[in-house]
Amino acid sequence: MAYFCAMQKDTLVFDLLRKELDRQRHGIELIASENFTSLQVMQAMGSVPTNKYAEGYPGKRYYGGCEVIDEIETLAIERLKQIFKATWANVQPHSGAQANTAVFLACLKPGDKILGLDLSMGGHLTHGSPANFSGKNYQALFYGVKKETGTVDYDQLEATALAEKPKMIICGASAYSRDWDYARIRAVADKIGALVLADIAHPAGLIAKGLLNDPFEHCHIVTSTTHKTLRGPRGGIIMLRHDFENPFGIKDPKGNTRTMSALLDLAVFPGTQGGPLEHVIAAKAVAFGETLSDEFTTYGQQILRNAQAMSAALVKRGYNLISNGTDNHLMLIDLRNKNLTGKKAQETLDKAHITLNKNAVPFDDKSPFVTSGIRVGVPAITTRGMNEGQMETVVSLIDKVLMNHDDEHTIKAVKEDVKAFMKQFPLYPELG
Repeated sequence: MAYFCAMQKDTLVFDLLRKELDRQRHGIELIASENFTSLQVMQAMGSVPTNKYAEGYPGKRYYGGCEVIDEIETLAIERLKQIFKATWANVQPHSGAQANTAVFLACLKPGDKILGLDLSMGGHLTHGSPANFSGKNYQALFYGVKKETGTVDYDQLEATALAEKPKMIICGASAYSRDWDYARIRAVADKIGALVLADIAHPAGLIAKGLLNDPFEHCHIVTSTTHKTLRGPRGGIIMLRHDFENPFGIKDPKGNTRTMSALLDLAVFPGTQGGPLEHVIAAKAVAFGETLSDEFTTYGQQILRNAQAMSAALVKRGYNLISNGTDNHLMLIDLRNKNLTGKKAQETLDKAHITLNKNAVPFDDKSPFVTSGIRVGVPAITTRGMNEGQMETVVSLIDKVLMNHDDEHTIKAVKEDVKAFMKQFPLYPELG
């Protein structure tokens, strides 16, 4: 008898997993970086490739028995290339942060200057935060947003780039609700011979369907996560539409000059990771197949309609949206005119099973652990089947909690309303 056949089921863990499924089913999920995968994506993640070590790449593995794994990973790569019209892709990064780490290793030397969106203005940790590898290993410079409009200050970006001459300009954000002018950023980069990295972790699914500007024609390298608007498993990817020689003389470990695709492959493995998570890559392949469907186009269009409807409902109730609206799937809301902190709002809404996150707003006067704002996104509730008609209901529930944040009776009543409301949008009914 195989040893694991005699093992008892771990009821403690599986009971907790059931509790998490119930939490997801009963609540309104508004965290902009979260989504619900399809059942087949989850099934692929919990499948037999988790047992297989496969260091290296298809056709060039360090272990035997990888012939089927090679087919799975190649399928993921080819589907991803088709989605974004890329000529090269790496699907092995464990996360978006790992993807960015590999790009920096491939393109830069320690101490090189990088220019990214300030974390306090909506940027991401891996774009130069002093608490992150990107700020510790490289000389990080920042651009921000305009105080009057809440939109990226491209004049500041250009002035900083021309004065400091960074080796890389990073565009992309974790809390920015507007589209990007990739062409202008590339024009600035060309003046100083810099590379442009587009981190499209948040809007990738919308870009995939042509619903937002395409970064690939203007940005040298594109990274993303796979679990936000792409609606796949948690993971990262790196892509090129046009391969090129590294302009900064970076060589491979043997001292040879290589194309950027080759350097990026080496930077992922063996540069920053060991064995790839082939069960996650299998789930990525499934998700990429879903992205290629016409149904996913409809899904992306509904995200935009829902975001616009939610934005209008929030503004109607006097909420201060940074940049006065959204072009994508998320909104950043400054709560100072409501005399609330982001921390208080998040914690109070949690009690009513409405989940979102506290978030710094531009020119915030509170700490990152308190913040003056919240970030709200619609990908997950769109996946659940909501349309623009339901956004008014969602916002009214949010507003009722926030305007009665010290009234436990009201919050408890809203919690029951939320649970009843979400029964219209079943989640994973196949799981019982």
